[in-house]
Amino acid sequence: MLPRLWQRQLTQLLRRRITNVSDKEKDVLIHAGPGAGKTLGALMSFKKMKEEGHLSNFVVFCHRNSICTQWRKTALKLGLKLIDFDEFSSDLTSFDGILTTYQGAASKKDELIEAFSGLIEGGFLAIADEAHHLGVNPEEPEKQAWGTTFLELTLQSKLRLGLTGTPFRSDNLAFCAARKIRVRTNSGVFEQINPDLCIEPRELIANGDVRPIEFRFQDGWVEHSKPGQPDRELSLISSENRESWRARNLRRCIRLSDSSSIAMQLLIKAKLQLQKIREHHPNAAGLVISRDIQHAKAISCALKEDGESVELVHSQDSDANERLADFQMSQAKWLVSVDMCSEGFDSPRIRVVAYLTTVITRSRFLQGITRAVRMDSQRAADEPIPRDPSYVFAPADPVLINHAQDWAKSQPYQIKSSTISTSDLENFGESSHRPSLPLEAINDGAGKVIRMHTPELPAFLKK
Repeated sequence: MLPRLWQRQLTQLLRRRITNVSDKEKDVLIHAGPGAGKTLGALMSFKKMKEEGHLSNFVVFCHRNSICTQWRKTALKLGLKLIDFDEFSSDLTSFDGILTTYQGAASKKDELIEAFSGLIEGGFLAIADEAHHLGVNPEEPEKQAWGTTFLELTLQSKLRLGLTGTPFRSDNLAFCAARKIRVRTNSGVFEQINPDLCIEPRELIANGDVRPIEFRFQDGWVEHSKPGQPDRELSLISSENRESWRARNLRRCIRLSDSSSIAMQLLIKAKLQLQKIREHHPNAAGLVISRDIQHAKAISCALKEDGESVELVHSQDSDANERLADFQMSQAKWLVSVDMCSEGFDSPRIRVVAYLTTVITRSRFLQGITRAVRMDSQRAADEPIPRDPSYVFAPADPVLINHAQDWAKSQPYQIKSSTISTSDLENFGESSHRPSLPLEAINDGAGKVIRMHTPELPAFLKK
Protein backbone atom coordinates (compact mmCIF):
# COMPACT_ATOMS: atom_id res chain seq x y z
CA MET A 1 0.00 0.00 0.00
CA LEU A 2 1.42 3.33 -1.08
CA PRO A 3 0.75 6.22 1.33
CA ARG A 4 -1.14 9.26 0.10
CA LEU A 5 0.59 12.64 0.07
CA TRP A 6 -0.90 13.77 3.37
CA GLN A 7 0.00 10.45 5.01
CA ARG A 8 3.63 10.99 4.00
CA GLN A 9 3.39 14.52 5.41
CA LEU A 10 2.11 13.05 8.68
CA THR A 11 5.15 10.77 8.93
CA GLN A 12 7.45 13.73 8.32
CA LEU A 13 5.60 15.79 10.93
CA LEU A 14 5.95 13.09 13.59
CA ARG A 15 9.62 12.60 12.75
CA ARG A 16 10.31 16.33 13.15
CA ARG A 17 8.37 16.47 16.40
CA ILE A 18 10.27 13.53 17.88
CA THR A 19 13.76 14.54 16.76
CA ASN A 20 13.50 18.27 17.48
CA VAL A 21 14.78 18.39 21.04
CA SER A 22 13.95 22.09 21.39
CA ASP A 23 10.28 21.41 20.73
CA LYS A 24 8.65 20.35 23.98
CA GLU A 25 5.18 20.15 22.50
CA LYS A 26 4.21 16.51 22.05
CA ASP A 27 0.59 16.95 20.96
CA VAL A 28 -0.20 16.57 17.26
CA LEU A 29 -3.71 17.13 15.92
CA ILE A 30 -4.75 15.98 12.45
CA HIS A 31 -7.98 17.08 10.82
CA ALA A 32 -8.75 14.95 7.78
CA GLY A 33 -12.11 14.64 6.10
CA PRO A 34 -14.05 11.35 6.07
CA GLY A 35 -12.47 8.78 3.78
CA ALA A 36 -9.03 10.37 4.01
CA GLY A 37 -7.50 7.25 5.56
CA LYS A 38 -6.77 8.51 9.07
CA THR A 39 -6.46 5.01 10.55
CA LEU A 40 -4.11 3.84 7.82
CA GLY A 41 -2.08 7.05 7.95
CA ALA A 42 -1.55 6.85 11.71
CA LEU A 43 -0.47 3.19 11.59
CA MET A 44 1.82 3.72 8.58
CA SER A 45 3.50 6.59 10.41
CA PHE A 46 3.97 4.54 13.56
CA LYS A 47 5.45 1.65 11.59
CA LYS A 48 7.95 3.99 9.95
CA MET A 49 8.85 5.59 13.30
CA LYS A 50 9.38 2.16 14.82
CA GLU A 51 11.62 1.08 11.95
CA GLU A 52 13.71 4.21 12.53
CA GLY A 53 13.95 3.48 16.25
CA HIS A 54 11.92 6.47 17.44
CA LEU A 55 9.00 4.52 18.93
CA SER A 56 8.47 1.04 20.33
CA ASN A 57 4.70 0.69 20.80
CA PHE A 58 1.45 2.55 20.38
CA VAL A 59 -1.88 2.78 22.21
CA VAL A 60 -5.17 3.51 20.41
CA PHE A 61 -8.21 4.99 22.17
CA CYS A 62 -11.55 4.66 20.33
CA HIS A 63 -15.03 5.80 21.29
CA ARG A 64 -16.87 2.73 19.93
CA ASN A 65 -16.20 -1.00 19.77
CA SER A 66 -17.21 -1.03 16.10
CA ILE A 67 -14.35 1.36 15.31
CA CYS A 68 -11.93 -0.88 17.21
CA THR A 69 -12.65 -3.56 14.59
CA GLN A 70 -11.44 -1.25 11.82
CA TRP A 71 -8.20 -0.57 13.68
CA ARG A 72 -7.58 -4.32 14.05
CA LYS A 73 -8.17 -4.96 10.35
CA THR A 74 -5.94 -2.10 9.22
CA ALA A 75 -3.15 -3.08 11.62
CA LEU A 76 -3.31 -6.65 10.30
CA LYS A 77 -2.86 -5.40 6.71
CA LEU A 78 0.32 -3.61 7.77
CA GLY A 79 1.70 -6.57 9.70
CA LEU A 80 1.23 -4.86 13.07
CA LYS A 81 -0.03 -6.85 16.05
CA LEU A 82 -2.71 -4.84 17.81
CA ILE A 83 -4.16 -6.42 20.96
CA ASP A 84 -7.02 -5.52 23.29
CA PHE A 85 -5.99 -4.42 26.76
CA ASP A 86 -7.46 -7.64 28.19
CA GLU A 87 -4.77 -9.54 26.23
CA PHE A 88 -1.97 -7.34 27.57
CA SER A 89 1.32 -9.09 28.32
CA SER A 90 4.39 -7.73 30.06
CA ASP A 91 6.40 -9.05 27.12
CA LEU A 92 6.52 -5.85 25.04
CA THR A 93 7.99 -7.69 22.05
CA SER A 94 4.84 -9.79 21.66
CA PHE A 95 2.72 -6.91 20.33
CA ASP A 96 3.00 -3.52 18.64
CA GLY A 97 -0.06 -1.77 19.99
CA ILE A 98 -2.77 -1.82 22.63
CA LEU A 99 -6.40 -1.06 21.81
CA THR A 100 -9.03 0.27 24.23
CA THR A 101 -12.19 2.36 24.20
CA TYR A 102 -12.46 5.68 26.01
CA GLN A 103 -15.09 4.18 28.27
CA GLY A 104 -12.97 1.11 28.94
CA ALA A 105 -9.97 3.28 29.75
CA ALA A 106 -12.02 5.30 32.24
CA SER A 107 -13.23 2.15 34.00
CA LYS A 108 -9.75 0.54 34.17
CA LYS A 109 -7.58 3.62 34.60
CA ASP A 110 -5.38 2.28 37.40
CA GLU A 111 -4.69 -0.98 35.53
CA LEU A 112 -3.80 0.92 32.37
CA ILE A 113 -1.45 3.31 34.18
CA GLU A 114 0.46 0.30 35.50
CA ALA A 115 0.48 -1.37 32.06
CA PHE A 116 1.65 1.76 30.24
CA SER A 117 4.56 2.20 32.66
CA GLY A 118 6.33 -0.62 30.85
CA LEU A 119 6.06 1.23 27.52
CA ILE A 120 7.76 4.42 28.66
CA GLU A 121 11.39 3.36 28.21
CA GLY A 122 11.07 2.58 24.49
CA GLY A 123 8.73 5.48 23.87
CA PHE A 124 5.07 4.97 22.91
CA LEU A 125 2.66 6.84 20.68
CA ALA A 126 -0.81 7.59 22.11
CA ILE A 127 -3.49 7.85 19.40
CA ALA A 128 -6.84 9.50 20.14
CA ASP A 129 -9.27 8.43 17.42
CA GLU A 130 -12.03 11.02 16.85
CA ALA A 131 -10.29 13.34 19.31
CA HIS A 132 -13.22 15.76 19.43
CA HIS A 133 -14.76 13.42 22.02
CA LEU A 134 -12.04 14.44 24.45
CA GLY A 135 -13.27 17.78 25.69
CA VAL A 136 -12.02 19.00 29.07
CA ASN A 137 -13.86 21.73 30.93
CA PRO A 138 -11.86 22.88 33.99
CA GLU A 139 -15.07 24.07 35.65
CA GLU A 140 -16.83 20.69 35.35
CA PRO A 141 -14.12 18.00 35.19
CA GLU A 142 -16.44 15.25 36.40
CA LYS A 143 -18.52 15.60 33.22
CA GLN A 144 -15.61 15.00 30.89
CA ALA A 145 -14.18 11.75 32.24
CA TRP A 146 -12.92 10.60 28.84
CA GLY A 147 -10.75 13.64 28.26
CA THR A 148 -9.42 13.70 31.80
CA THR A 149 -8.58 9.99 31.70
CA PHE A 150 -6.82 10.34 28.36
CA LEU A 151 -4.64 13.13 29.73
CA GLU A 152 -3.66 11.12 32.79
CA LEU A 153 -2.90 7.93 30.87
CA THR A 154 -0.76 9.63 28.23
CA LEU A 155 1.39 11.90 30.40
CA GLN A 156 4.41 9.64 29.82
CA SER A 157 3.85 9.07 26.11
CA LYS A 158 6.46 10.30 23.66
CA LEU A 159 3.82 11.74 21.35
CA ARG A 160 0.04 12.18 21.42
CA LEU A 161 -1.68 12.02 18.04
CA GLY A 162 -5.26 13.26 17.80
CA LEU A 163 -7.28 12.27 14.71
CA THR A 164 -10.57 13.93 13.81
CA GLY A 165 -12.82 14.50 10.84
CA THR A 166 -14.93 16.90 12.90
CA PRO A 167 -12.81 19.82 14.13
CA PHE A 168 -15.48 21.33 16.37
CA ARG A 169 -17.63 20.44 19.35
CA SER A 170 -21.23 21.45 19.79
CA ASP A 171 -20.64 22.11 23.49
CA ASN A 172 -17.70 24.44 22.75
CA LEU A 173 -15.19 22.54 24.86
CA ALA A 174 -11.52 22.45 23.97
CA PHE A 175 -9.60 19.47 22.69
CA CYS A 176 -7.27 18.10 25.31
CA ALA A 177 -4.52 17.43 22.75
CA ALA A 178 -4.28 20.40 20.44
CA ARG A 179 -2.51 23.72 19.89
CA LYS A 180 -4.49 26.84 20.73
CA ILE A 181 -3.87 30.29 19.29
CA ARG A 182 -5.48 33.63 19.99
CA VAL A 183 -7.25 35.29 17.10
CA ARG A 184 -8.42 38.91 17.03
CA THR A 185 -11.53 39.86 15.07
CA ASN A 186 -13.89 42.81 14.98
CA SER A 187 -15.96 41.13 17.67
CA GLY A 188 -13.03 40.59 20.03
CA VAL A 189 -10.32 38.10 20.88
CA PHE A 190 -11.01 34.38 21.10
CA GLU A 191 -9.07 31.14 21.21
CA GLN A 192 -8.97 28.86 18.20
CA ILE A 193 -7.82 25.28 17.78
CA ASN A 194 -5.18 24.95 15.07
CA PRO A 195 -4.60 21.44 13.70
CA ASP A 196 -1.02 20.60 12.79
CA LEU A 197 -2.22 19.14 9.49
CA CYS A 198 -5.54 19.81 7.76
CA ILE A 199 -6.85 17.86 4.77
CA GLU A 200 -10.14 19.27 3.53
CA PRO A 201 -12.82 17.12 1.87
CA ARG A 202 -12.56 19.22 -1.32
CA GLU A 203 -8.88 18.27 -1.56
CA LEU A 204 -9.78 14.60 -1.21
CA ILE A 205 -12.47 14.98 -3.88
CA ALA A 206 -10.04 16.67 -6.27
CA ASN A 207 -7.53 13.84 -5.75
CA GLY A 208 -10.16 11.17 -6.33
CA ASP A 209 -9.78 9.82 -2.80
CA VAL A 210 -13.48 10.29 -2.03
CA ARG A 211 -16.68 10.95 -3.94
CA PRO A 212 -18.34 14.33 -4.39
CA ILE A 213 -21.88 14.75 -3.06
CA GLU A 214 -24.93 16.09 -4.84
CA PHE A 215 -27.80 17.25 -2.64
CA ARG A 216 -31.52 16.94 -3.28
CA PHE A 217 -33.48 19.02 -0.77
CA GLN A 218 -37.20 18.25 -0.79
CA ASP A 219 -39.21 21.43 -0.45
CA GLY A 220 -42.91 21.69 0.35
CA TRP A 221 -45.63 23.36 2.36
CA VAL A 222 -46.63 22.47 5.91
CA GLU A 223 -49.93 23.47 7.50
CA HIS A 224 -49.86 24.71 11.10
CA SER A 225 -53.52 25.50 11.78
CA LYS A 226 -55.76 23.19 13.77
CA PRO A 227 -58.28 21.00 11.95
CA GLY A 228 -61.60 22.77 11.40
CA GLN A 229 -60.24 26.30 11.57
CA PRO A 230 -61.27 28.51 8.64
CA ASP A 231 -57.84 30.18 8.24
CA ARG A 232 -54.94 28.03 7.12
CA GLU A 233 -51.45 28.88 8.34
CA LEU A 234 -48.95 27.63 5.80
CA SER A 235 -45.17 27.53 5.95
CA LEU A 236 -42.75 26.74 3.12
CA ILE A 237 -39.90 24.59 4.44
CA SER A 238 -37.04 26.30 2.60
CA SER A 239 -38.21 29.87 3.33
CA GLU A 240 -39.12 29.55 7.00
CA ASN A 241 -36.63 31.36 9.25
CA ARG A 242 -38.74 31.70 12.39
CA GLU A 243 -37.05 29.24 14.71
CA SER A 244 -40.13 27.67 16.28
CA TRP A 245 -41.89 27.30 12.95
CA ARG A 246 -38.78 26.03 11.20
CA ALA A 247 -38.24 23.36 13.83
CA ARG A 248 -41.92 22.38 13.72
CA ASN A 249 -41.76 22.11 9.93
CA LEU A 250 -38.85 19.69 10.18
CA ARG A 251 -40.54 17.54 12.81
CA ARG A 252 -43.66 17.24 10.70
CA CYS A 253 -42.11 16.71 7.30
CA ILE A 254 -40.05 13.67 8.41
CA ARG A 255 -43.20 11.84 9.52
CA LEU A 256 -44.39 9.04 7.29
CA SER A 257 -47.89 9.48 5.97
CA ASP A 258 -49.46 8.76 2.60
CA SER A 259 -47.56 8.80 -0.68
CA SER A 260 -47.98 12.58 -1.02
CA SER A 261 -46.24 13.35 2.28
CA ILE A 262 -42.86 15.04 2.15
CA ALA A 263 -41.04 12.14 3.81
CA MET A 264 -42.53 9.57 1.45
CA GLN A 265 -41.76 11.71 -1.61
CA LEU A 266 -38.19 12.02 -0.39
CA LEU A 267 -37.87 8.26 0.04
CA ILE A 268 -39.38 7.61 -3.39
CA LYS A 269 -36.83 9.88 -5.06
CA ALA A 270 -34.00 8.32 -3.05
CA LYS A 271 -35.07 4.83 -4.16
CA LEU A 272 -35.21 5.89 -7.81
CA GLN A 273 -31.74 7.40 -7.56
CA LEU A 274 -30.32 4.24 -5.97
CA GLN A 275 -31.95 2.13 -8.68
CA LYS A 276 -30.25 4.27 -11.33
CA ILE A 277 -26.84 4.01 -9.59
CA ARG A 278 -27.11 0.22 -9.31
CA GLU A 279 -27.18 -0.03 -13.12
CA HIS A 280 -23.41 0.57 -13.09
CA HIS A 281 -22.65 -0.06 -9.39
CA PRO A 282 -24.59 -3.31 -8.78
CA ASN A 283 -24.11 -3.62 -5.02
CA ALA A 284 -24.65 0.08 -4.23
CA ALA A 285 -26.77 0.69 -1.15
CA GLY A 286 -28.70 3.44 0.58
CA LEU A 287 -28.67 4.69 4.17
CA VAL A 288 -31.66 6.20 5.95
CA ILE A 289 -30.89 8.19 9.10
CA SER A 290 -34.07 8.31 11.18
CA ARG A 291 -35.19 10.21 14.25
CA ASP A 292 -35.68 7.39 16.77
CA ILE A 293 -36.21 3.64 16.92
CA GLN A 294 -39.95 3.77 16.25
CA HIS A 295 -39.38 6.08 13.32
CA ALA A 296 -36.68 3.75 11.98
CA LYS A 297 -39.05 0.77 12.22
CA ALA A 298 -41.75 2.67 10.33
CA ILE A 299 -39.32 3.60 7.55
CA SER A 300 -38.07 0.03 7.37
CA CYS A 301 -41.62 -1.28 7.01
CA ALA A 302 -42.40 1.26 4.27
CA LEU A 303 -39.33 0.22 2.28
CA LYS A 304 -40.06 -3.48 2.71
CA GLU A 305 -43.67 -3.02 1.60
CA ASP A 306 -42.28 -1.55 -1.61
CA GLY A 307 -40.17 -4.66 -2.19
CA GLU A 308 -36.85 -3.28 -0.89
CA SER A 309 -34.41 -5.40 1.12
CA VAL A 310 -33.64 -3.63 4.40
CA GLU A 311 -31.22 -4.00 7.30
CA LEU A 312 -32.58 -2.25 10.41
CA VAL A 313 -29.93 -1.51 13.05
CA HIS A 314 -30.35 0.45 16.28
CA SER A 315 -28.75 0.70 19.70
CA GLN A 316 -31.10 -1.78 21.35
CA ASP A 317 -29.91 -4.59 19.06
CA SER A 318 -27.49 -6.84 20.93
CA ASP A 319 -25.61 -7.58 17.70
CA ALA A 320 -25.81 -4.08 16.22
CA ASN A 321 -22.05 -3.60 15.86
CA GLU A 322 -21.59 -6.96 14.12
CA ARG A 323 -24.40 -6.26 11.68
CA LEU A 324 -22.96 -2.85 10.85
CA ALA A 325 -19.56 -4.40 10.26
CA ASP A 326 -21.13 -7.01 7.95
CA PHE A 327 -23.22 -4.55 5.94
CA GLN A 328 -20.51 -3.97 3.32
CA MET A 329 -20.82 -7.64 2.28
CA SER A 330 -24.58 -7.79 2.79
CA GLN A 331 -27.13 -8.16 -0.01
CA ALA A 332 -29.49 -5.60 1.56
CA LYS A 333 -30.16 -2.50 -0.52
CA TRP A 334 -30.97 -0.25 2.44
CA LEU A 335 -29.56 0.32 5.90
CA VAL A 336 -31.93 2.09 8.29
CA SER A 337 -30.52 3.37 11.56
CA VAL A 338 -30.84 6.12 14.16
CA ASP A 339 -27.46 7.30 15.39
CA MET A 340 -25.03 4.43 14.79
CA CYS A 341 -23.95 5.12 11.21
CA SER A 342 -21.84 8.18 11.79
CA GLU A 343 -18.14 8.69 12.43
CA GLY A 344 -16.02 5.60 11.93
CA PHE A 345 -18.69 3.58 10.09
CA ASP A 346 -17.16 2.48 6.80
CA SER A 347 -19.20 0.98 3.96
CA PRO A 348 -18.08 2.23 0.53
CA ARG A 349 -21.10 0.75 -1.21
CA ILE A 350 -23.38 3.39 0.35
CA ARG A 351 -24.17 5.87 -2.43
CA VAL A 352 -27.47 7.41 -1.27
CA VAL A 353 -28.32 8.95 2.10
CA ALA A 354 -31.83 9.93 3.15
CA TYR A 355 -31.55 12.32 6.10
CA LEU A 356 -34.83 12.05 8.03
CA THR A 357 -34.02 13.24 11.53
CA THR A 358 -34.54 16.43 13.53
CA VAL A 359 -30.89 16.63 14.60
CA ILE A 360 -29.44 19.48 12.54
CA THR A 361 -26.09 20.32 14.16
CA ARG A 362 -23.35 20.67 11.56
CA SER A 363 -21.28 17.88 13.09
CA ARG A 364 -24.08 15.29 13.06
CA PHE A 365 -25.24 16.27 9.56
CA LEU A 366 -21.76 15.99 8.06
CA GLN A 367 -21.01 12.75 9.91
CA GLY A 368 -24.19 11.26 8.48
CA ILE A 369 -23.94 12.37 4.86
CA THR A 370 -20.23 11.56 4.49
CA ARG A 371 -20.92 7.87 4.96
CA ALA A 372 -21.53 8.04 1.20
CA VAL A 373 -18.17 9.48 0.09
CA ARG A 374 -15.86 6.51 0.66
CA MET A 375 -14.27 4.54 -2.16
CA ASP A 376 -13.26 0.88 -2.24
CA SER A 377 -10.08 -0.19 -4.00
CA GLN A 378 -11.83 -1.96 -6.88
CA ARG A 379 -14.02 0.97 -7.89
CA ALA A 380 -11.15 3.39 -7.33
CA ALA A 381 -9.26 1.48 -10.01
CA ASP A 382 -12.22 1.49 -12.42
CA GLU A 383 -13.73 4.98 -12.07
CA PRO A 384 -12.17 8.10 -13.59
CA ILE A 385 -11.48 11.25 -11.57
CA PRO A 386 -13.60 13.09 -10.53
CA ARG A 387 -15.44 10.09 -9.14
CA ASP A 388 -19.11 9.38 -9.69
CA PRO A 389 -21.11 11.39 -7.12
CA SER A 390 -23.14 10.11 -4.22
CA TYR A 391 -26.50 11.66 -3.36
CA VAL A 392 -28.07 13.08 -0.22
CA PHE A 393 -31.84 13.55 0.09
CA ALA A 394 -33.12 15.73 2.93
CA PRO A 395 -35.97 18.11 3.80
CA ALA A 396 -35.29 21.64 2.56
CA ASP A 397 -34.59 22.97 6.05
CA PRO A 398 -32.62 26.28 5.77
CA VAL A 399 -30.06 25.16 8.36
CA LEU A 400 -29.34 21.89 6.53
CA ILE A 401 -29.06 23.73 3.22
CA ASN A 402 -26.54 26.08 4.80
CA HIS A 403 -24.48 23.12 6.08
CA ALA A 404 -24.50 21.58 2.61
CA GLN A 405 -23.19 24.68 0.87
CA ASP A 406 -19.78 24.45 2.52
CA TRP A 407 -19.58 20.84 3.67
CA ALA A 408 -16.37 20.26 1.70
CA LYS A 409 -14.51 23.10 3.44
CA SER A 410 -12.90 22.97 6.86
CA GLN A 411 -13.92 25.48 9.47
CA PRO A 412 -11.72 26.58 12.38
CA TYR A 413 -12.76 25.36 15.79
CA GLN A 414 -13.34 28.35 18.03
CA ILE A 415 -13.44 27.91 21.80
CA LYS A 416 -16.30 29.91 23.22
CA SER A 417 -18.20 30.06 26.47
CA SER A 418 -21.84 29.13 26.23
CA THR A 419 -24.83 28.81 28.50
CA ILE A 420 -26.54 26.39 26.11
CA SER A 421 -26.32 22.76 27.14
CA THR A 422 -25.04 20.00 24.90
CA SER A 423 -28.46 18.36 24.71
CA ASP A 424 -30.09 21.64 23.69
CA LEU A 425 -27.61 22.13 20.87
CA GLU A 426 -27.69 18.54 19.65
CA ASN A 427 -31.49 18.65 19.49
CA PHE A 428 -31.82 22.22 18.27
CA GLY A 429 -35.43 23.01 17.57
CA GLU A 430 -36.79 20.12 19.62
CA SER A 431 -39.53 20.67 22.15
CA SER A 432 -40.66 18.64 25.11
CA HIS A 433 -44.23 19.29 23.98
CA ARG A 434 -44.74 17.40 20.77
CA PRO A 435 -47.67 18.77 18.74
CA SER A 436 -50.44 16.37 17.94
CA LEU A 437 -51.30 18.11 14.69
CA PRO A 438 -51.01 15.80 11.68
CA LEU A 439 -48.65 16.54 8.82
CA GLU A 440 -50.52 17.99 5.85
CA ALA A 441 -48.64 18.87 2.70
CA ILE A 442 -50.45 21.49 0.65
CA ASN A 443 -51.45 21.11 -2.99
CA ASP A 444 -48.83 18.84 -4.58
CA GLY A 445 -47.60 17.76 -1.13
CA ALA A 446 -43.92 17.56 -1.88
CA GLY A 447 -43.18 20.72 -3.80
CA LYS A 448 -40.02 21.22 -5.77
CA VAL A 449 -36.59 19.71 -5.25
CA ILE A 450 -33.68 22.07 -4.57
CA ARG A 451 -30.55 20.69 -6.23
CA MET A 452 -27.05 21.50 -5.08
CA HIS A 453 -23.75 20.36 -6.60
CA THR A 454 -20.81 20.95 -4.26
CA PRO A 455 -18.00 21.61 -4.53
CA GLU A 456 -18.05 23.24 -7.96
CA LEU A 457 -16.69 21.24 -10.87
CA PRO A 458 -13.28 22.21 -12.24
CA ALA A 459 -13.44 24.94 -14.87
CA PHE A 460 -12.40 22.65 -17.74
CA LEU A 461 -15.41 20.41 -17.06
CA LYS A 462 -17.87 23.31 -17.34
CA LYS A 463 -16.99 24.09 -20.96
